This record gives sequence, C-alpha cells and structure tokens, in this order.
Amino acid sequence: MLRFLSVGALAAAVIVTGLAAVVGGWAWILVLVLLACLLLVGVYDLVQRRHSVLRNYPILGHLRYLLESLRPELQQYFIERNFDGRPYDRDVRTIIYERAKGIHGELSFGTERDIEEVGYEYLVHSTAPVPEPDEPPRVMIGGPECAQPYSMSLLNVSSMSFGALSGNALRALNKGAAMGGFAHDTGEGGLTPYHLDGGGDLVWEVGSGYFGTRTKEGRFDPDQFADQAAHHQVKAISLKLSQGAKPGVGGVLPAAKVSDEIARYRGVPAHEKCVSPAAHSAFHTPRELIQFISTMRELSGGKPIGFKLCVGSRVEVLALCKAMLDQGSAPDFIIVDGAEGGTAAAPLEYEDHVGLPLTSGLITVHNALVGSGLRDKVKIGASGKVALGNDIVKRLIQGADYTNAARAMMMAVGCIQAQRCHTNTCPVGVTTQDPRRARALDVEDKSVRAYRYQDATVRQAVQIMASLGVSDPSGLTPHMLHKKLGPTEIRSYADLYEWLAPGELVADPPQEWAGDWAAANPDTFRPVMRR
Repeated sequence: MLRFLSVGALAAAVIVTGLAAVVGGWAWILVLVLLACLLLVGVYDLVQRRHSVLRNYPILGHLRYLLESLRPELQQYFIERNFDGRPYDRDVRTIIYERAKGIHGELSFGTERDIEEVGYEYLVHSTAPVPEPDEPPRVMIGGPECAQPYSMSLLNVSSMSFGALSGNALRALNKGAAMGGFAHDTGEGGLTPYHLDGGGDLVWEVGSGYFGTRTKEGRFDPDQFADQAAHHQVKAISLKLSQGAKPGVGGVLPAAKVSDEIARYRGVPAHEKCVSPAAHSAFHTPRELIQFISTMRELSGGKPIGFKLCVGSRVEVLALCKAMLDQGSAPDFIIVDGAEGGTAAAPLEYEDHVGLPLTSGLITVHNALVGSGLRDKVKIGASGKVALGNDIVKRLIQGADYTNAARAMMMAVGCIQAQRCHTNTCPVGVTTQDPRRARALDVEDKSVRAYRYQDATVRQAVQIMASLGVSDPSGLTPHMLHKKLGPTEIRSYADLYEWLAPGELVADPPQEWAGDWAAANPDTFRPVMRR
C-alpha cells in the first residue's frame, strides 16, 4: 500500500505544481518537469519485474543501487585502515606510488601492524650487517642445454597480455624495463608491437592457445614459433601451464573484444570468440612436456625455455622431475605462480579456493628439484603479490632465484586498484582497450615511474639482505625468516618446513615424501597408486 501512496502523492504534487506553473512562470515549470520525471520513474518501478526492491520502494529504492555502486570507493578511501586493505593495503600502495614518483617511500612514527598477532612473519637481522654491493645481484638463467643464457634481475614485470592491458600501459612497462635492465613478460596474448616498442628485454609467454604461433586449427606452429623466437628482444620463452588467478581454467575473450588488431597479433579470426583451452594440445604427459620444451629450445636457437604453473598436486611436480631425469633434459627455469596472483579476471570460486598459495607452491617446487638432484640446472621465479623489498627477500629465502610482479607494476604506471580490470572501464587507462581511456596514460612519464619503482624496490631488497648479513641471495637461508605460531611460540622456516638434501628423493625418499614419489609417473599427470 505504501508504494502506491508514495506514487499517488507524487502525482498529486505534479498536478498542484502544474497549476502553479500556469500562474507562476518558468521556475515552477522546472519543478513540474522534475516531478513529472520522478513520477514516470515511479510508475516504471511499479510495473517492471526485474528488481523487487524497486517494485516495493519505487524511486527510493534507487538509493540502494547508488550506494552499492559507491561502496568500493567509500571502502577504499574512507573505511579501510592503512594496513588491512585487500588485495593490497594502503601502506603498500603508497610505497609503490612514492617510489614510482622518485620519493624515497618512508613512513614515520612506527608500525601500525600488530606484530604480536598469530601469523606475523619477520626477517632476522644480523648484529654484524655487511656493506651493500655497488650493483644489485642478478641471476643467470640457462642450464647446460641453453646456448644463449640471460642475466635476470631480482624483480621483473610479470605476464600481462595486450588485451588485458592497454597498448600505452605495455609501452610504458617495456620502456621502463629497457631503462632499468629488467625483463618484461608478454603474457599469453602474443608478441605485439606494444611489447617491442620500448626496446626492453622480453620473456615471451606461450599459452595453450598458442597465440602468435598457431595454425588455423589452433595447434602449435613450429615455423611461426621459430620466426617469433628469433627476435633479438626475446631473451627467454615461458610455456604457461596454469596461472594463480584461475588454475586449471582456460580463457575466453568475447567476440566484441576481438578487434582486428588483437586478432592479427593472436592469429585468430576477428570479431569471433577467442578461446584459450584449459589444457595444451602439444603434449599430454610430463615426458611429452619435457620433450616439447627441448623442441622449443632447439627452434629458438638455444634461448632459455621454461614453464609457469600454479602448483596443485605435489605428485604432478614430482612426475615432472622424474620425466626430467628419464629424458636427461630439464627446463632452464620454472615460474611458480601463487594462488594469490590476480591480474586475470576469474570466477570467484577459483580466485578464493583453487591452487596453492605462493609460499607452499614455491617450497614444494624447490624441494622437488633439490631432492631430484636438478636444482642446480633449473632456476625458479616467483610471482604472486610481490610488491616491496621484503617480499623479494622472503621469496628468495623460500626457494626462488628471482621474482616477478604484475599488479605492483600496474600501480607504478598509474593503477589505483579500482578493480575494474575486466569491465574495459579502467579509470586510468591501464587495463582497457577504450582509446579514450587509454590516452590518459602518458607513456613517457609512466615509463620513468616503472623504472624508478623497480630500481628502488630492488635496492631496498639488497639493503635488507645486507642487514641480514649477506651480500648475495645465495647466502640467504630459511633460518632468516620467522613466523609467530602462537602467543609464546615462534619458529623459523627451517623448522616449519622439511628441506630436502640434494638427490635425497632418488637415493632414499623421506617418509613424508615417499608416498608421493612412488605415485609420481613420468608418463601421466595422474597419481599411480601402488598396492
């Protein structure tokens, strides 16, 4: 009854205002027009069938949708505290922005974090810190089979495709990579002029869609691959098995977004749905994967070849290690992507509930390679919420040789964490294909910001390592990272996790690993249960 009374009262107001407008002039006419519009909205709300709130509360119900649309901004700018925002809190975002602008990025008056809470982690400094090296250490990527090894920075741009990012964002990141001497991962959307424009070093990512190196049927094309891999800016090639945001799921780019330009770079028909399958067609077993990597290395002229994955089953990782041992061949690097990674749009169920976090996945891969006697041949990269110097040091301690960052690099070139990446309405032109929005991102300015952020963050990581008493990542140990487990219990990562000795899995697997090692088979990704 209330809903009809409110609309009836509004109708009566329109009638009264109409009579007043006849007598009183133009001001009353404006009021009449406004009330008439509200009346039409109210009548529409009553008869429409889509929104129950509007049928019961015509006109007033629109306030609910207005407040809902404003909620993310209100939460980010007025409600969340400096240290508890998600996915990146305000303190971290502020440091990224300030370093990108050339400001040192320091805070005063002490930490706001609760350092007594369970789960708090801290790095163990030394009473005798060492001097910082003049230049940050780098990592040589390339095993015994690699003819063109590459010197990798401790922090690089993680995989982001053209289509996910705007052309201007990619130009800025690549030019920043050229200025700072760090690598830029192309993402699986193909090698494009936007990745090449700045002259920076590239890690070319090849996914299950084989974009940029595919036949008309969507299978791997060795001739196209060899042609693309020969580009002098392509320093390494990464085969994407899965990613942290949505492990085990392929991708679909709607037909409306497959422009002529994107279609040309990906090698797909324009204005048709573009599908990236969940699994590869070029291989189906761990053994075939290792053979395929050897083929890619040969086609590329001996450049470093590796793969990226979000770890799910430890058995699958061990099956890959067995395949490496059987084939006498191994990838030059493995990039471990944590389930907390998130530049790709993904179903909430996958973002929240599928895949191992980076810490567990990284330690699993490191231990598997060490226990198999392969760790000296394969370097490990880590990606997943790496943003600050302490993140780099933490991942190096946990088994990585270098790190990659995606969202932090996006922030360095202007991202404000609006979380509209999948809507094509990015307010700062980073994750959009709308030319009007993308033009807001000035390539010259943002490329310098990307360089400054990366340089300052790596130098901060090096300073932290010096405070721990080491001048090179090889000196870091799990004893240097501690975690609070309870009000009176603190343990180091050396005690929290089992760390295998070189070749231990092959010689005599420890009890905790024996079952998975026995179930791992180089000819299948599925566990082989023995009775």
